[in-house]
Amino acid sequence: MNWTALKEKLDLYERLMRLDKPIGIMLLLWPTLWALWLSAQGRPEIAVLGVFVLGTVLMRSAGCVINDFADRDFDKHVERTRERPLTAGKVTTREALWLFAGLCLAAFALVLLLGKPLVVWLSVPAVFLAASYPFTKRFFAIPQAYLGIAFGFGIPMAYAAQQGGVPAEAWWLLLANVFWAVAYDTEYAMVDRDDDLKIGIKTSAITFGRYDVAAVMGCYAATLLIIGWIGATLRLGWAFYAGLAVAAGIMGVHYTWIRGRERMPCFKAFLHNNWVGASIFAGIVVDFLLAGKNFG
Repeated sequence: MNWTALKEKLDLYERLMRLDKPIGIMLLLWPTLWALWLSAQGRPEIAVLGVFVLGTVLMRSAGCVINDFADRDFDKHVERTRERPLTAGKVTTREALWLFAGLCLAAFALVLLLGKPLVVWLSVPAVFLAASYPFTKRFFAIPQAYLGIAFGFGIPMAYAAQQGGVPAEAWWLLLANVFWAVAYDTEYAMVDRDDDLKIGIKTSAITFGRYDVAAVMGCYAATLLIIGWIGATLRLGWAFYAGLAVAAGIMGVHYTWIRGRERMPCFKAFLHNNWVGASIFAGIVVDFLLAGKNFG
């Protein structure tokens, strides 16, 4: 294989892993960062932080690969996805499975570097969740809830890495992430609703029907209430709540975009959730800094 052919193949792998579309990485990373800062009281270990950031990139990439493998026969019927490398036949299913396995092994190697047995054990269900999520769209009415667990499993792992255990607080934060994922991925599903109805894939946008916008806003509210309650139990200050207020304002803007149920505004709202996660994280970080618990 010459250099040009190799570069083309690597470009296809990059597209298959969606490294050209980092929004998924950010939506996976923000809850993990919330957990790292809260579990370490604003002072996460540098090594742990590095492992989780890199692990997030690897596992999101692996999730995209297995998602395209699972949906390869469905994606050809959806306008937005029919040119994905696996669906278009530019990457073989065998290549995709090898790539998925390699990414998972790399992520597992990172976990082993931490030398924390509980984190290693938690990585097993984390991989299972990532690998099985794409197939839940065949039979779960709201597969986005399953996605929220898969995308948020870095939360209990972060607590285990920092505290050596997983307190109730971590599971509540995971629940908040489930509500957030249902909200933003319903916005995403609203984009493809017509195509998904034709091919028989189940999504929250289809299940919620004419109550889809209300469901999104309800899930947003649940996310903020749970995270706010966690902050209250930890006695966080005004900066934390300011971050939540900014996130709430952004969610309000999303309502104005999705209420018409038009494809592009709904997709815009989905992408804009990056700022929801960032606002909540900024509030957490600033609150600890103001409390004198400087990161180091």
